[in-house]
Amino acid sequence: MESDKNPLEEIQSSDTLYEHYAFIADPGQSPLRVDKFLMARVENVTRNKIQQAAKAGSIFVDGNEVKSNYKVKGGDEVKVLFSHPPYENLLVPEDISLDIVYEDDILVVVNKPAGLVVHPGHGNYSGTLLNGLLYHFDQLPKNSNERPGLVHRIDKDTSGLLVVAKTEQAMTHLAKQFFDKSSERRYVALVWGDVKEDEGSIKGAIGRHPKNRLQMAVFEDNSQGKEAKTHFKVLERFGYVTLIECQLETGRTHQIRAHLKFIGHTLFNDARYGGDKILKGTSFTKYKQFVDNCFVLLPRQALHAQTLGFIHPSTGEKMAFETPLPEDFNSALEKWRQYAQHKNL
Repeated sequence: MESDKNPLEEIQSSDTLYEHYAFIADPGQSPLRVDKFLMARVENVTRNKIQQAAKAGSIFVDGNEVKSNYKVKGGDEVKVLFSHPPYENLLVPEDISLDIVYEDDILVVVNKPAGLVVHPGHGNYSGTLLNGLLYHFDQLPKNSNERPGLVHRIDKDTSGLLVVAKTEQAMTHLAKQFFDKSSERRYVALVWGDVKEDEGSIKGAIGRHPKNRLQMAVFEDNSQGKEAKTHFKVLERFGYVTLIECQLETGRTHQIRAHLKFIGHTLFNDARYGGDKILKGTSFTKYKQFVDNCFVLLPRQALHAQTLGFIHPSTGEKMAFETPLPEDFNSALEKWRQYAQHKNL
């Protein structure tokens, strides 16, 4: 599926940038540098913050990216996006149904369905997991990003387990476990291609892609980004796709998605990383039809956070949780299983 969005729409739909302000210049506006134009209109903003936004390619005029020395003229529509949303202190509790796997006085484990955004951002100022958590639980502690209760996150279109802290002490204790890599997180993934090794590890720093800011890229020489390590193990082979288990040693943005693409095994139907195209198989029309049917059954990346383990902050007990594959993932998997058996793959 080719995207027909313009660059501004693409970036606005990303997981990391949020629209703060939009202005239309008065018809009589005399030419003025865009950074000065924004300085005069955005409350409590530093010039440095605006220049950083320009450097990051996050200032747009009429939908096109501009540099800080662009001269604004009458009728121009100017938008600026920053890396933190403006509405986080205005989070509204909403009665959203949550699949609670475990709960006690200091923490809760939630099974997040695919399609549910974890926290507010551009275009998702309501209806998120966080809005639901605030409705169900009073006074959640805030993390370093002012996001109540959140110790870690999973992408919108990834399903699975998430732990949420209900007290400051639990937040600190759990955050340290994630930082020290002592928490245990295993994901089930369906990837394109026949993964040769039965098990292995992927190492390579992960940072923003230099050309496509919607993607994360792997820097094998660690010249950019943050250190990242993913362990994988093959669970089942279907010839043109492989079911694997991934264990995270670090928890970088899009880590599994970027690491798997890096080794040539992009996640099945991961549109952002090119997995929504037929990457392996035959050129027969029937095969294309079969894959398209699988895409319909599983209309998102084939990634599920299946197990979560950590030490309980109060009792010191080792906690372990597991959640089965959701129906969409299972349906596509069963189709591939039947196909592989039929074709003797």
